[in-house]
Amino acid sequence: MLTCKELVARSSDLLDEQLGFREKLALRRHLLLCRNCRRYLRQMRLMQGALRILPELPRADAERLADHLAELRRDSARR
Repeated sequence: MLTCKELVARSSDLLDEQLGFREKLALRRHLLLCRNCRRYLRQMRLMQGALRILPELPRADAERLADHLAELRRDSARR
């Protein structure tokens, strides 16, 4: 039987439909018995849906943001 930790490790593959029949069957069997993992997977599906509807940042903005965050990190490490 699959453990909760194993389900969490494979949950992204399940949501992306990248599992084989046997793996999918094992995950589904675990979900039938584990309320906490059902809740976790439901939250993951909600998050996945929310991320899909967010607008994509232009690449230049994302790079500028990454540079800014790296600079902030360097400044905080100096303190």
